[in-house]
Amino acid sequence: MTPDPLLRAAATALFPQLRELPEVPEQIGAAIRDAIAAIVGTADFLGLPTEDRLRALQASAPEAVERFGRWVAAVVLEQPDVLDTVGFRVLPPGRQWPAVEDSVPATTPADDLETDYDVVIVGSGAGAGVAAHVLTEAGLHTLVLERAPALTAAQLTARHGASARTFSGFDRPVDLPALGATRFVDGEPTPPGTSQWNGNAMALGGGTRVYGAMAWRFSPEDFAMGSMYGGDFVDWPITYDELAPYYDTVEQVIGVAGPDAPAAHDGARRRPYPMPGVPLTTIGRRLADGARTLGLPTTTPPMAINTRAYNKRPACVQCALCVGHPCRADAKNGSHNTVLRSALATGRCTLTTSAVVTKLIVEHTTVCGVEFVADGRPRSVRARHVVLAAGAIESARLLLASGINDPHDQIGRYLQGHLYSGATGLFADPVQDLVGPGPSIATTSYRHGNPGVAGGGILANEFTPTPFEAWGGLVEAGVVSAYGPSAVDELARAYQRCAVIIGPVHEVPQADSRVSVSAHRRDAVGVPLVHLDSPGPHSNDLAVADLLTDKAREWLTASGAVRTVATRWTPRRGPSADQHQAGTCRMGVDPATSVTDATGALWRYRGITVADGALHPTNGGVNPVLTILANSWRVNEILAARLT
Repeated sequence: MTPDPLLRAAATALFPQLRELPEVPEQIGAAIRDAIAAIVGTADFLGLPTEDRLRALQASAPEAVERFGRWVAAVVLEQPDVLDTVGFRVLPPGRQWPAVEDSVPATTPADDLETDYDVVIVGSGAGAGVAAHVLTEAGLHTLVLERAPALTAAQLTARHGASARTFSGFDRPVDLPALGATRFVDGEPTPPGTSQWNGNAMALGGGTRVYGAMAWRFSPEDFAMGSMYGGDFVDWPITYDELAPYYDTVEQVIGVAGPDAPAAHDGARRRPYPMPGVPLTTIGRRLADGARTLGLPTTTPPMAINTRAYNKRPACVQCALCVGHPCRADAKNGSHNTVLRSALATGRCTLTTSAVVTKLIVEHTTVCGVEFVADGRPRSVRARHVVLAAGAIESARLLLASGINDPHDQIGRYLQGHLYSGATGLFADPVQDLVGPGPSIATTSYRHGNPGVAGGGILANEFTPTPFEAWGGLVEAGVVSAYGPSAVDELARAYQRCAVIIGPVHEVPQADSRVSVSAHRRDAVGVPLVHLDSPGPHSNDLAVADLLTDKAREWLTASGAVRTVATRWTPRRGPSADQHQAGTCRMGVDPATSVTDATGALWRYRGITVADGALHPTNGGVNPVLTILANSWRVNEILAARLT
């Protein structure tokens, strides 16, 4: 064990603010121990001036020092005095948290379950919650099995550095034990909680528990990418017009706030949004002025967030901790506080948490139940039908681990996510008012019709940045030091003067971007570990990313930014499905090129329906959650008609 005085010397060499801490946290010590070991024999190290100590550390083990510096920053940026220094606050002036009950839905212990149900649903996120709602409303008795425990918002923590969603270069800046198991990304092990590839939410409510809640519809063109662009794009087996009624329904049931006028590439809608869109923030108004200068049409991003009291829950208080965090106001609308609650209210839905489904029970070509582990014991339950909605990666994993026959080798292929691209702008004066959720203006003009590329994407101003996110982005932009005595001061000067415009790329599906399972390695409950492999981003994806960056920089400059820097969120390796995973069990019209038919039913099996983003043949140039919700409603409505 390296002496604590040496750790403190190393830590304060990088961030003098650590001198006020009573002790150096263990993770900081672990991160720098190897670096210190290389110079511990230098007797006069502790006597060196701060900058000389820093140089000695950097020279001895630069990679270890950088990781150390990031851990130190994680601690420094959590200190109240430092948060005050950089100007961060959680609530806007004059706002208070509403008095809401921080509770979770009632759960049933595994020991109290029946042996048979009409339907077992695997997962509790967007697709699963809708499945529970639709099927119980149809009179079917359902069991929802969720691998995560039922945690309140307080238990999920609201520390701004405790989310794997923050883009700050950390592997795991979280407090809670990570669920799941190691995944192998292009052959490299990636442990649970890693901010890429293993940072997808495993919680009651799935990703909707902590998502940013952008609720865009796919455009009519998004359902016909093969016909429009050819190449590796394919058409959906349904059209926008077929899904539109379900978009209407989920917007009302879940609760979506949006604009009162259509935007470029929007499909026809029969009903207005149930709530008005989020108001423009300071940077939103600045960007609106810049867009007018360019003649660029803009709109309000639709959000599954209450802009007024809705469905007996309060309005958003516009806090600065939204994306990547649970909502303390209960104003962010997810599976856990909408459709799951309504399903449970029927008396026909049973919810069991901390229950890890390990295998489908298959008899010949009929799925008739699941095996799962709860309280450390293997269990099983039978059902007339199983709805698989565990997310594109885990749904494919369960099918593969269960030995589902797939003669055309389609299960797990065409894994998609969203490469994000845009720009960061630095302004001469403060433009970041820290009023959440953040996105208040967007343009949809680049979704389609872009010269030289297929497809495109939207651009919107990014969520209100935490100091972590701003620091990470500004370091990448070369505006702020990654570590060192001046890092916090530099962040304080830049934090409220920066803004990000960014958006998702409509990716080209690739057969070799895929989920597979290990033949030899298994997790703690015996399920084969996941392998994620990919040939890397498609050339068209990179071209669209360049386009979005150019347009974002142009927009920021027109809005008064004195400097712009390209901003791109791409994986270090592997496919890009660390956000918005989709496509591994895609719908189609031909069993040779798809996993399910247009109803989500597996081609060669009875008794099973897929109802999550795995069904998406393509994944749009917008956030896909509203499409997951709407499509799940559609396929489960069809299923309910078959079972009743």
